[in-house]
Amino acid sequence: MTSSLADDIRYCPYCRSELELRLIAGRERPYCPACARPFFSDPKLAVAVIIYHEGQIVLQRRAIEPGIGLWSFPSGFVDRGEVVEEAALREVREETGLLVELERLVGLYSHRGHPVVLAVYQARVVGGQLQASEESSAVAWFPLDALPPLAFPHDLVILQDWQRTRHGTGLNDLQRHLEPYHLRREKQNKASGEDIPSE
Repeated sequence: MTSSLADDIRYCPYCRSELELRLIAGRERPYCPACARPFFSDPKLAVAVIIYHEGQIVLQRRAIEPGIGLWSFPSGFVDRGEVVEEAALREVREETGLLVELERLVGLYSHRGHPVVLAVYQARVVGGQLQASEESSAVAWFPLDALPPLAFPHDLVILQDWQRTRHGTGLNDLQRHLEPYHLRREKQNKASGEDIPSE
């Protein structure tokens, strides 16, 4: 998935004619001359959930790219027509086996040039049993001061925002634990010439 719809589609999904670029509403957009139909590149919405209990959070070790072998929050895309909060509950159930109750919205996260907008919620467990899924090789509870290697750079930002809004303060021990690892990953990716994976 790219930030430009013109890079993703070349033919009209309605009549199969080849698309061309035209200036529409201030930007170049794919346009079907046969249907006289412009195509707008809308963002893709995803959800992630921080499941918290007594100083620990649930993380899953990713079994798929990007970030395979590293840990992140239960997350996934919102289906077309699906209520965002229901998507968050569904992703948690599918990826961890847990039933949760959403407590609050932590924040919305987006990056220039990236098509995904991520909505992050805080939740508490109300049922279910912790278990891995097809997309994760393991799921587990982790203390905030002993987190495993995280899959994405924005995971750190999300945890910082969550802690700050939860307590009204900075990260303290969590920040000291995570930031050195985050910086190490950036240096390793720059040295190898690889892009840091994004969801």
